[in-house]
Amino acid sequence: MNNPRTRFPLRRKPLLLTVSALALLAPLTACGGSDSAAGDGKTLRLWHYEDKDGALGKAWAAAVTEFKKSHPEVKVVFEQKTFDQIQQNAGMILNSDKAPDVMEYNKGNATTGLLAKQGLLTDLTPIVKAHGWDKKISDSASVTARYDKNGEMGGDTWYGVPNYGEFVLAYYNDDLFKKYHVAKPTDFNSFEAALAKFKAAGVTPLANAGNDHPAMHWLYLLALSRADHKWVDDYQRYQGKVDFHGPEMTYAANKFKEWVDNGYFDQKDVGLKGTDMTEQFVSQKRPIMVGGNWWFGGLTTDIKDFQWSTAPYPGSKITLGAGGNNWVIPTKAKNKKLAEDFIDITMSPKIQKLIGEEGNIPLAAKPDEITNPRSRQLINAFDQDQANGGLAFYPDWPVAGYFDTWLAATQNLMNGGKPDAILDQLAAPYEKYTASRH
Repeated sequence: MNNPRTRFPLRRKPLLLTVSALALLAPLTACGGSDSAAGDGKTLRLWHYEDKDGALGKAWAAAVTEFKKSHPEVKVVFEQKTFDQIQQNAGMILNSDKAPDVMEYNKGNATTGLLAKQGLLTDLTPIVKAHGWDKKISDSASVTARYDKNGEMGGDTWYGVPNYGEFVLAYYNDDLFKKYHVAKPTDFNSFEAALAKFKAAGVTPLANAGNDHPAMHWLYLLALSRADHKWVDDYQRYQGKVDFHGPEMTYAANKFKEWVDNGYFDQKDVGLKGTDMTEQFVSQKRPIMVGGNWWFGGLTTDIKDFQWSTAPYPGSKITLGAGGNNWVIPTKAKNKKLAEDFIDITMSPKIQKLIGEEGNIPLAAKPDEITNPRSRQLINAFDQDQANGGLAFYPDWPVAGYFDTWLAATQNLMNGGKPDAILDQLAAPYEKYTASRH
């Protein structure tokens, strides 16, 4: 399997944080050596955490090639980081003289928003408008690139530039559906009927992973199936009070527990990581996987011996998703103009088309420009979700450190915890934070 990063990292022990921070501070000489010429307009220091074989890794490598062609006098010092390194230590690094010129960084209030509020990121609004990037990126996809003075998304100031989109959808093993004479779902009732029929045939139907983002994505997705856009805005953007024991979250916790009790998820999945979930699907142990489009490219490469398809998850009109991670320019970057030029190349038709052809969702390319038929379907589905306002972000975004809370809560639920107690567990840090905002 390719090993795409998970959407959200797990917190490590303090010792590992220190080691990770030192790894960030130390230049990777194998990738070009230290930047002794920083600030002279002749060196671009670039960090990102994409796998080199993934769609985005290939696109950023191609963008570097294009940058070198247009800037032959400039040395590019690229340093491959891990998602965890950047997520856990970005604040410390960006507040030092080791800050890169341009860096991929996760979106959301607890990440890009927090660093923007701390003054660690450059206000990109003038260059976004000068290049017309705001015309290429839809309002819904740019919500997580724009922040207000409190570091909350959806503001008027651009602190990042996303080049791609992402959302959660259903993956089906078509061969197993045929083998067990199960009809492909068209709505939630037929989805649950398919789960029951597979289970009756001795097949655990749903791929899952409790020690990573997939299980919490399931819980949030079930809540979204009973939610409207107001609920999403209340939860994600603090526009109204959220009742964790209201119909949305209560339904989600009860339905999740019901599915665990019915064996639609395997209770042993509680300890698995996201890549374990995709392996369940690739190895044909589970016929259905509901997950992000970030798995799409790897599945296209790794699945050799069965037919598979994608479709919107039929249980909800609203799904998890957003514009992709941001290119950011640290306040302490020494060559900001070069960083700006690099970002512009990633928004160019050539690189945007490459993102689509390799199986991801470009924000500045039309589906009919993409020759890969699977990718066209994926992009069309994303565009439809955008048009319908159907992208509801991710469950851990509203509160710094909330990923760990959601992880623990969903693991507790999979281990037999009571839904009411789980909802209390989720409510506590959220309500503490929202109360502190006033």
